[in-house]
Amino acid sequence: MIDRLVTIGEGLAVFRTNSDDGLRRAPDVTVSTGGAEGNVAMAAARLGLASTWMGRVGADGLGERVVRELRAEGVDVHAIVDPGHPTGLLVKETSAGGRTDVTYYRALSAGSTLCASDVDGLQLTADTLVHLTGITAALSASARDAIERLLALASDAGSSVSFDVNHRSRLWSTLDAGPVYRSIAQRADIVFASVDEVDLLLPGWGGQAANAANAAEALAADGHRHVVVTDGAHGSAARIDGATTLGTSVSVDVVDTVGAGDAFVGGYLVALSRGDDVETRLRLASQLGAAACRHAGDWEGVAAWSPDEANREPVSR
Repeated sequence: MIDRLVTIGEGLAVFRTNSDDGLRRAPDVTVSTGGAEGNVAMAAARLGLASTWMGRVGADGLGERVVRELRAEGVDVHAIVDPGHPTGLLVKETSAGGRTDVTYYRALSAGSTLCASDVDGLQLTADTLVHLTGITAALSASARDAIERLLALASDAGSSVSFDVNHRSRLWSTLDAGPVYRSIAQRADIVFASVDEVDLLLPGWGGQAANAANAAEALAADGHRHVVVTDGAHGSAARIDGATTLGTSVSVDVVDTVGAGDAFVGGYLVALSRGDDVETRLRLASQLGAAACRHAGDWEGVAAWSPDEANREPVSR
């Protein structure tokens, strides 16, 4: 049974503009928030699963906004205010061709100073699901120490652990990232990855037929009992205890894909906590991922999603 989700990571302020000239001549900028772990926590909380987010923010208005928006979406926030480092920033600019370009300003951010002692106050039980991502691991050595401490606390409490690879090549190289991802994945009960990320967990796998089902089966053969692999518009696959279940993508007019993977994970974990079958988990996950794509913000599309959509048939692109 899962009655609460706990996650740690970096909360980011988000600036975005729809001006064809980007920030150079944009008459205005929309301010919001982002961050993979917070996106998952908000999606889960909105669907009724109690969720806790823990992280560091700067002693600035952007940090206050991150905390306020997480709390407004029903997340229990454990935020450490760091006066010596600013809140990280993500800037989205939409080009004339409709492409969204993303730039991060997170070097020496408050979120990157997350450390092992920060997580000691988190209360875990056997009914807690701890959710981790490769993004937090990429932030700094001290953030990796925080993950290690949380994994130890989860083991002591008998908590289950989910891990989303969520690789960010701008933060570190695949050479540095791979061993860390593999170490975390080996201790996770559930592993999420995109088809493109499987090679980070299984070096050399990329030369094989790359689809979600094959990838999930390869990860299972490597010892992972419960894996979920996504493949964009081609759908997804879950491999659990030797059985593979395919998920179908949802047709959507895409505005921005940032946050879609987080929404997918949030939906899957909520359905898992409810005891739903695998088909239902993948269906809800795809619905939420599609909802995220319909909005320029990282999580706002999920906030606007209606449970009635879960009753609609998924449609392949």
